[in-house]
Amino acid sequence: MPVPPKTSPWWDRDRHRDRRPFLCQRATITRAVRDWFGAQDFLEVETGILQVSPGNETHLHALQADLPGEEGQIAGYLRTSPEFACKKLLAAGEDKIVEFAKVFRGREDSPLHLTEFTMLEWYRANAPYETIMADCVAVIARAAEAAGTTQFSFRGRTLDPLKPPQRLTVAEAFERFAGIDLLATIESAQGNRDALAAQAAAKTHVSGDDDWSDIFSKILTAHVEPKLGDGVLTILHEYPSPEAALARVQAGDPRVAERFEVYGCGVELANGFGELTDAAEQRRRFISAMDEKERRYHERYPLDEDFLAALAQMPPASGVALGFDRLVMLASGATRLDQVIWAPS
Repeated sequence: MPVPPKTSPWWDRDRHRDRRPFLCQRATITRAVRDWFGAQDFLEVETGILQVSPGNETHLHALQADLPGEEGQIAGYLRTSPEFACKKLLAAGEDKIVEFAKVFRGREDSPLHLTEFTMLEWYRANAPYETIMADCVAVIARAAEAAGTTQFSFRGRTLDPLKPPQRLTVAEAFERFAGIDLLATIESAQGNRDALAAQAAAKTHVSGDDDWSDIFSKILTAHVEPKLGDGVLTILHEYPSPEAALARVQAGDPRVAERFEVYGCGVELANGFGELTDAAEQRRRFISAMDEKERRYHERYPLDEDFLAALAQMPPASGVALGFDRLVMLASGATRLDQVIWAPS
C-alpha cells in the first residue's frame, strides 16, 4: 500500500498561498529600506554568524556551535546580535554601516519571538543617539510607504507610522502609567531594590528574590509597554542606568543612560544606544551580568576580548537594532511573525 505523501505547514501550497502576499510585501520593504540606507551613504556589511561570545546579558540565551581550534573543538556560539562585530568595524575606521543580520536566541519562541530572526542593525560614528532615533522613524516610515499603508494595526491597537512620534523618558512613562517615581529608586548608577519594591508592591507581585531589574521589568511589561505606540510611534528614552547594557551613562545625570526603544502598537521594534566606549566599564558590566546569569541559569558566556580591545579604539558612536520581522509584520498587516518568514529554521 503506497505511503501517502508527507505534508508540511511550511511548504503546503494552500498555506503558502495565504502567506505569499505578506512575503511579497517583505521583499518590497527590504528593497525600499536598503535603498534608504544607500541614499544615506551607509555601507552594507556582512559579519560572521559564529562567534566566540554571543553577548553577555543576563537573560539572553544563546545556541552553542563549536568552533575549530588548533587543539580541537572550542566552544562557540551562534550570534545573538552582530553588535560586537559591527563595533570592531567602527574601530577599524568605518563610519556608517548597516547589516541585515540573521541572529539566533534560545528560549524565545512565542508570538513575538523566534529562535532565528532578522535583526536590522546600523551604526553612525560621531553621531548622537538622537540621530539614530530619527533614523528609526525614517526607516519605519519608509517601510510603511513601501507597503502602501498609513496604518499599522496589531491586537486592537493602531497607529499612523507617518506622523511624528511621541517621546517619553522612561521616568515619565513609569509615572504616567504606573504612578512610580523611578528616579527616586536610583542612587548614582545603582538601583535601590527596596525603594522600588515599596512603590511597586501595589502594582505587581514582588518576590523575595526579585532584584531591582526584575521589578523594573515586571512594571515595564505589565503597565508601560501596553500603552506605548498607540496612535503614533513611541520613543522611550533615557533608560535607567541599571538597564544601560552597552549604552553610556548620560552626561550630568548618572541615574540615566543614553538608551532608547521604539514601540508601535505595544510592540517593541528597536533598541538603540549612545554607545559605551569605556572598555573597563563594559567589562565590569559584562562580568556582573554573567555572575547573575550563573546564579540564575547555571551558565555563563565568555567575554570577547577582541571586542573589548576594539572598544577602547572605537570612536564615539550611536547604533540601534531593529526587529525587521516585526516591522514587516506591522507594515504588511500580518497578525503573526510566521506569516512574514520565508522558510522555517
